Amino acid sequence: MNTVPHFQEELDHLKARLLEMGGLAEDRVRSAVKALVERDLALVEQVLAGDTPINQLHIEIDSRCVKLLALHQPMAVDLRSILSAVKINTDLERVGDLAINIAEAGLRYLGHAPVKELIDIPRMADIAHGMLRDALDAFVKRDTLLAQQVLDADDALDALKTQVFRELLTYMLQDPHTIEPSLDLILISRHLERIGDHATNIAEDVIFMVSARDVRHHAH
Repeated sequence: MNTVPHFQEELDHLKARLLEMGGLAEDRVRSAVKALVERDLALVEQVLAGDTPINQLHIEIDSRCVKLLALHQPMAVDLRSILSAVKINTDLERVGDLAINIAEAGLRYLGHAPVKELIDIPRMADIAHGMLRDALDAFVKRDTLLAQQVLDADDALDALKTQVFRELLTYMLQDPHTIEPSLDLILISRHLERIGDHATNIAEDVIFMVSARDVRHHAH
């Protein structure tokens, strides 16, 4: 009996589930940032309460990977695909956790008067979303050029995080009342930067999966 088509089918299904998880994680980050910008407490609560689907998918994808490895004992590129899926699954689960962290900091922030108009944080969120989406796209399409673009986008995110920190430092020095809420905004910018790091991890896994090149620690 030829198991190869069945294996390919399973692998395709695994990729589809990873994309679904990526969509959920991305959606939660977007909602957490939207809730912050629009000062929408109900939406914050929604993000804080909605962790279960991502956690369930995380467990399901892990067990699919284990099954594929055990039943088919794949070689070379297929083996790299499954090992990459295991790592990407973990990165996406962490992105879901970071969305919760953003919502928690957002909830605290909304307890204070706004420190400033939020411009750079939504911009950071847009870049992080784009990186995540492109990294997952690169995984499905086995596109190393797109993966490299994700690695290159990371610098813009880091620069914005530094900008947010500097600007909020000015507010804190001028008015001690802004210290607590400003620290929460700095935290949120750090969480968004971490989401970019997870997207970068995924992009590095794609390059490894397709070309067996390990670009960690010397991506730039």
